[in-house]
Parts: sequence; C-alpha cells; structure tokens
Amino acid sequence: MQARGHAGDDPLDGNSDINGKDDYSFSDTFKEPELSKNAIKVLERRYLKKDEKGKVLETPKQMIARVARTIASAELSHGVPREELLAVEKKFYEMISSMDFVPNSPTLMNAGRELGQLSACFVLPVGDSIEEIFDAIKFTALIHKSGGGTGFSFSRLRPANDSVQTTKGVSSGPISFMEVFNAATETIKQGGTRRGANMGILRVDHPDILEFITCKKDQKRLTNFNISVALTDKFMKAAKDKKKYDLFNPHSGKTDGQLDAEQVFDLITNMAWRNGEPGTIFIDRINRDNPTPEQGQIESTNPCGEQPLLPFESCNLGSINLAHMLKKSGSDWTIDWEKLKETTIWATRFLDNVIDVNKYPLPQIDEMTKSNRKIGLGIMGFADMLIRLEVPYDSAESLEIGRNLMKFIHTTARDASQNLAKSRGDFPNFLRSTLRKKYPLMRNATVTTIAPTGTISIIAGCSSGIEPLFAIAYVRNVMDKDELSEVNPIFEEIAKARGFYSEEMMKKVAEHGSISELTDIPEDVRKIFVTAHDITPEWHIRMQAAFQEFTDNAVSKTVNFPNTATAEEVRKVYLMAFDLGLKGVTVYRDGSRDEQVLNIGKVNRKEEGAPLLEEVKKPEESTLHHRAPRPRPAVIKGSTHKLETGCGKLYITINEDEHGLFEVFTQMGKSGGCTASQSEAISRLISLSLRSGIDAKTVIKQLKGIRCPSPLWQPGGMILSCSDAIAKALERYVEGREQPLKTKESPAVQKQNQVDKGDVCPECPECGAMVDYVEGCVVCRSCGYSRCW
Repeated sequence: MQARGHAGDDPLDGNSDINGKDDYSFSDTFKEPELSKNAIKVLERRYLKKDEKGKVLETPKQMIARVARTIASAELSHGVPREELLAVEKKFYEMISSMDFVPNSPTLMNAGRELGQLSACFVLPVGDSIEEIFDAIKFTALIHKSGGGTGFSFSRLRPANDSVQTTKGVSSGPISFMEVFNAATETIKQGGTRRGANMGILRVDHPDILEFITCKKDQKRLTNFNISVALTDKFMKAAKDKKKYDLFNPHSGKTDGQLDAEQVFDLITNMAWRNGEPGTIFIDRINRDNPTPEQGQIESTNPCGEQPLLPFESCNLGSINLAHMLKKSGSDWTIDWEKLKETTIWATRFLDNVIDVNKYPLPQIDEMTKSNRKIGLGIMGFADMLIRLEVPYDSAESLEIGRNLMKFIHTTARDASQNLAKSRGDFPNFLRSTLRKKYPLMRNATVTTIAPTGTISIIAGCSSGIEPLFAIAYVRNVMDKDELSEVNPIFEEIAKARGFYSEEMMKKVAEHGSISELTDIPEDVRKIFVTAHDITPEWHIRMQAAFQEFTDNAVSKTVNFPNTATAEEVRKVYLMAFDLGLKGVTVYRDGSRDEQVLNIGKVNRKEEGAPLLEEVKKPEESTLHHRAPRPRPAVIKGSTHKLETGCGKLYITINEDEHGLFEVFTQMGKSGGCTASQSEAISRLISLSLRSGIDAKTVIKQLKGIRCPSPLWQPGGMILSCSDAIAKALERYVEGREQPLKTKESPAVQKQNQVDKGDVCPECPECGAMVDYVEGCVVCRSCGYSRCW
C-alpha cells in the first residue's frame, strides 16, 4: 500500500507527507469527531494504535485521519492531481468523523499501518484432496492473522467412509476436516484483537448432510464456526411436496441414496430452534444473482452470511448511518434524500479505493478481488430513523420506507460506480458478466450488502444494521461498583418533551429493557419504541425481505424468537424466508444457547423409511428405582446469595451436607404473594431433587433460561426470571466448589475461556455486561466485544 509519503511507512512513525509536513498536520484544521464516551472507550480498546505495553498512541481523530489519507491515496493512480488530493482526504475524513459513514473494522484498524489488510470477508475453496484441504488451512491461518473472517463450502469433499484410491483407505468426511480448520483457528489471534471466525457450508444433497446438521448439537464443538445448510430449489420443492430427494457423492458424481425432504427440513429447523444453528442459505437464488457466472459458481458466504463470494474473493464493506440522513421540517423529521445521495456517492468511491490500497493476504485473493471489484455498501441506524419519523418498526409503512431507502441507495451506488468506470475503467470481468446486458459500463460487480454493524454502530452511536432496538435502556456497570442507567437518547429527549421523564422512570425502563408493558408511558411512544423481542418473527422476515429486494449481495439479520417459541414456528419462518426471496436466514430463540440440545441418532441414508429423529424410549419398569431423600442433619453449612430480579430482591440460600448439595431456600425481599410462593415451591422441589441424588447441573439446565415478562438488565448479565436467578445462583455455587480443583486462572482468562469454549452466555467475557445475539454474532454494547456464534 502506498499513501502520501513513503511506500510502506506507518503514518504514526512521524514520516513526512508530500508537502514536507507531519503526517497529521493536514488534519489540524479538521473538526474533532463526534463520538460518545462509550465510542471512545471501544476505539481505545480495539482500534487505536498501541505500543508493545498496550499504551494508546493515537487519538480517534488521528485514527480517522490515517484512514482518510490512506484510502484517498488511491486517487493518485486514477489521475487525480496531487493538489486535489487534500480535498478528497478531507471529504473522507468528514464523512467518517461525523459518523455519516463508517467502513468495516479491518479498515479502521489497519489502514495506514504495517498490516494494511482492510477486508472483512473472504471465501476459500476446499478441494477433495489432502493437498487442497491443507492448502486451505494454511490460507485460513494467513487470513485470520490479518484480521479477516473466512467462509468455506465443504461440499466438494467426499463423504465419510468413501474409498480413497491413493491409500486404499476410507475418507473421514467433511465434518472431521472441519474440526481441523476449527483447531487451526483456535490457535491464531487476529491482529491481537479477536479470534478468527468461519462459516462452514454443506449442500443439502451431500451424503453427510445429517451429520452436518447436527454437528453443533454439542455447543462445545466447532466453536469457531457458524454453520449453514445450502438449500436448493429442488430440495425446497420436495420438502413442501413431502417427497424424497437425491443425494450426490461429489467425488463420483453419482447418486448416493435418498432422504425424505420434509424430515430433513424439520431436522434443520428443530436444531435451529434448539441453539440457533444451522442457518440456511438458498444457494440457487444466490447463484441466479451471481454477476460473474463464467468465473464460477458461488458456494459459500462470509461468517455472518451476508456476503456470498466466489472462491478467493474478498469484499470490502461500509455502512451509512441512516440516523444522520434526516432533516427537520418544522417540528417533524423527514428523510434528507440529498444528503443520502451525496453520502452514497462518496462512500462508493471510498470502498472502490479500498480495493486498490488493500494489502491482500494471498496473491490469488488480490487477483480475484481486483477482477470483480465487489464492494458492499450497507446501512445502520434504521431503527433510529423510524423512531424520528414516528413509524413503528412492525408496520407496513416501515416496510415501504425500508424498500424505498434501499432502492435509492442501490440506484445511486450503481450510478456512482458507472461514473467511476468512466475515468477508472470497468472491472476486468465486466464483459463476461451479466451486468453487460443492463449497463454500458460498471466499475464494481456488486455495490450493496447489509452487513452486521455490531461494533461500528456502537462507535457511530446508532442502532445496528436494520435491526430493531435491542433495548430502550441499559444498566451499565461503571468502575465495577457504580450502576448507571444508559437511556436511548431519542427516548430521553421525547420523555422530557412529553413530560413523563423522571430518574425513577428511566431506572424502571432500564430494568425492563422494553417499554411495551409500561402503561405510564403514552401508547403512541410505546408503539414506536419497540425492541427486538416486542416484534413477532414474521415482521423480522418481512423487513429483511424489503431490504433484500434492492441489495446485490445479502442481508444480515437475526430473526428473534421468544423462549416459548416452538420448532414449528421456526419452520414457518424458514419457509416464509424462502417464499419472500431471501438469500439466507438466521434465527435465535431467547435463551436457547444454554439449553440441552436434541439427541439425534445415526441414520442409514439408503435405508427406506428410516426415521431421522431417534425416538425417546420409555424405560422398562424393572429399570425404575424409587428414591428416598436423604435425612436432614441437625447442623448444615451453606451461603446466601442476593440477586436482583424484575420482581424485587431475591435471597437464595444454598446448603450442603457431607455428600454434596442438599437444599435451597428462597426469600423474596419484603414481598409476598404469588412470586414468593412460586419461588418457595421451586426451591422445595430443588431441595427434594438434590436430597434424592439428582445432579445439580441437571437442575440448573432445567431452570436456566426460563423467561418472565419482567427480565432485569443488571451489571454482569441479565436475570430472565426468578427461576433463572435461582439457577444462576446454583451455577455460581457449583462453580465455586469446583474451582479449587482446577488450575487457578485470572478472571480475564476465565471469562475469555468461557466464551471461546462455546459456553455462550448472557455475559460479556471482557467487561461482564450483557451481550446481544444479533446478525449472527454475539455483541457487547458496553465494550464492543463481538464474536460469531
């Protein structure tokens, strides 16, 4: 990469630019970036340059300046005079510093620095030979080292137990090789900031598809992978018609048995209901929109599913902040179409420049990326825009706004790409692309993608992607001891203007997260301030479809379900996603990541009528044992835990005898009534179970994740109900008893291991705040931590 100055120089090393001035002097007159305190904290933790001891060496303003300068440097190779370069740098700086547009995280982290890898998304091929497989693992290591995420299709690999002629042995199959990729990822830190993320995809007609669908039933397995099944149109038709479909051995090219499509589809939705995976991509639809089919078929996507790519392609992403694309018209807000147009044009130019200055981790990626020049311009802050416009998220009007917005952005970006092509040339594969039939010239094969914006939306201070609000307010832990209610600024503004603001009310909102049941707040306000869990899954899908209609690539979106949702409801959403033209769908049922998953039996794919789900057999009468609880000793030891719940303070006493955990007592503060009586009933049944020899972890699994109408956000996590609070107190007690038996680790290491081993919980492993499951990722709104499921 060559920026103004010397090739390969790091701007922070004090090198001079072409005018002989300090690298940052050109930005002295630029305004300071518009950042919240939390945004600055996230930047300091994850984005700003540090020395070997972790000391921050640059300010947010300097970070944005180096990004603007580096990306603008591409203009020189396109004939822009040096004297005009400063104007381009300034425009890029202003666009980012105002948070009107923010590029993907690798660009913010690495532009103008030695690493110089600016892309978030990569797809690598995995061929059906040991040499090709381990080449892919090596390439994965290089990409993860540079800060990127990788997607793979394992559909080319021959199935397990298939013959291998060279060794006269048998193949171990795609799932076993995924374990190797997972282990390699586990050992590589991405630029010192996060572990690598992978997407693993298998076609639904691969002979090992059943093993793939259930490969993450153990949540400690393949923890560095998201997985999705590539569903074909033929399969979806067979599932709807309740027919069988053919499996194909990718090595021989021959059919390899049949499966009942409806049962396979039910298995996919059942597993997704239980822990959110696998997701689905509709592979035929993706390839119908493939702009360069002569270069190959698209087989996989990036880790969050929004960016389908050819093997060895990468994509550079960035998002426009729709919360800033508004203007006041009297007392009302309206969409500022002119500002949106100008921002889209400059953002398209910015992303095209990224392709030229990027330092790619592999020469194959450099060649493929520059041949098609795909960019992915997306959005964030959509929920904030709707609130300003006073339009409920779950309404026909919001769908129309979303559809019109994306049509406008897509059309404007396409026009901008054509204008760039006039001075810079078409992308090299343009004449062999489908776009040549519609456009006379084009700089970029794709221009729009709606990507996850978990961390950059925190930096921009807006809602994430096209998601609804996660919560109206949070209780944030400050310096590990003080509690601070952090309220959505628009809600706080309206509350003060409408006269229902009070510190007590804001605390009440923070405790509930949602305001749907708070009748003290006017009904019209409650309608527009809806959260992800206030909205039915069908509205999530409809909104995703509205944006997909005018998006080149795909749309990252999580369909949220309450804990009480059924597998049949998930199935309906998957069918709805297919019927409405989506390219993929990800679901998350609240609390499902902590629950026991379904046990799925082995299936002989060639056996006629074999069931896909192993039935739970009733034990024979002779195997039943009548258990009597242990008698209570006169003296017993234990401890009492105080937890805040949505119903008040809950005191939980856990006692044990010489044989282990013995009993649980609860006391609900000063309150009585149903809450106290139900908690007492639960604790009595727990005590009976413990005294009868039932393992405490089994009890915890049954109670943890149960949700009531009044969940409570608090430092260290979320209490979903009194039952959930009891389970968490028991869990902490059990972990405390087991801890002395383990090698002592620092709290930070313990928290990191907790997530890295796949035990995804509601608590951030770095700061202890509650995490959000959104856009295929776990995101902490407090410190910016994120990782894929």
